[in-house]
Amino acid sequence: MNQALSDLLDLLDLEQIEENIFRGQSRSAVVPRVFGGQVAAQALVAAGRTVPADRHAHSLHAYFLRPGDPGAPIVYTVERIRDGRSFTTRRAVAVQHGRPIFALSASFQLDEEGLDHQAPMPAAPDPATLPTSADRFRGYGHLAPAVVEKFLEAREAIDLRYVEEPPFGRFGEPREPHSQVWFRTNGKLDDDPLLHVVLATYVSDMTLLDSVLLAHGRGGWAVGDVVGASLDHAMWFHRPFRADEWLLYDQESPSAHGGRGLGQARIYTQDGSLAISVIQEGVVRVPRAD
Repeated sequence: MNQALSDLLDLLDLEQIEENIFRGQSRSAVVPRVFGGQVAAQALVAAGRTVPADRHAHSLHAYFLRPGDPGAPIVYTVERIRDGRSFTTRRAVAVQHGRPIFALSASFQLDEEGLDHQAPMPAAPDPATLPTSADRFRGYGHLAPAVVEKFLEAREAIDLRYVEEPPFGRFGEPREPHSQVWFRTNGKLDDDPLLHVVLATYVSDMTLLDSVLLAHGRGGWAVGDVVGASLDHAMWFHRPFRADEWLLYDQESPSAHGGRGLGQARIYTQDGSLAISVIQEGVVRVPRAD
């Protein structure tokens, strides 16, 4: 395990300060606010710690309400909505400076047998044949060195490999609104299922709106030709997976309108099992000068 992954795990390991109340630290991201994936992951940790260990997260639905302050801790309050025979529901709210910045509802379920089918895994190259983020970013001379450094620092705990050029790698003309990345943690994790779900939640906010940018030939926040932020986020965890083994994040955008863009995705294990479905909407605005 590299130091960056160890630091990330420490960041996600919340302090319990009262029953149903937890405190997490925060840190800056590529943009000057707390990374949305961090808040979502921490909120899921808080919710999960109030649930029996034999019930595993199967879905979450969340809203990003305000930008997070990277210089201040975040307090998470958990409401125990329901404890049923098979399902447990929790609501977690993240608070900074006395105001909510994020709200999450999550559901957990006992393992059980049932009907089984899935959409097939799309074609994708072997991740071992793709350049690492560090190798790919070295070829982006059009990006400011400080931007490259922030991107690489933000992804140092995660081995994330683009199948094709990301929006900020080649922009100026529209492309198909479809993007694929492979990802896994840069080190082995223990066997706690919640930890793997939390790490996948963290990564899921990194690239999902890329396909919106591709459709319009925009490079994104890294080059300054759009401004934006996540609005809401939903995930369904279908089958067991490990975040320290390769996962294919297959993403597309069916719509952009009214200053908002929608991204939807499926996450597959390397052997073709559909592990997660994801949908996110975000603010995607063209600067007024354009």
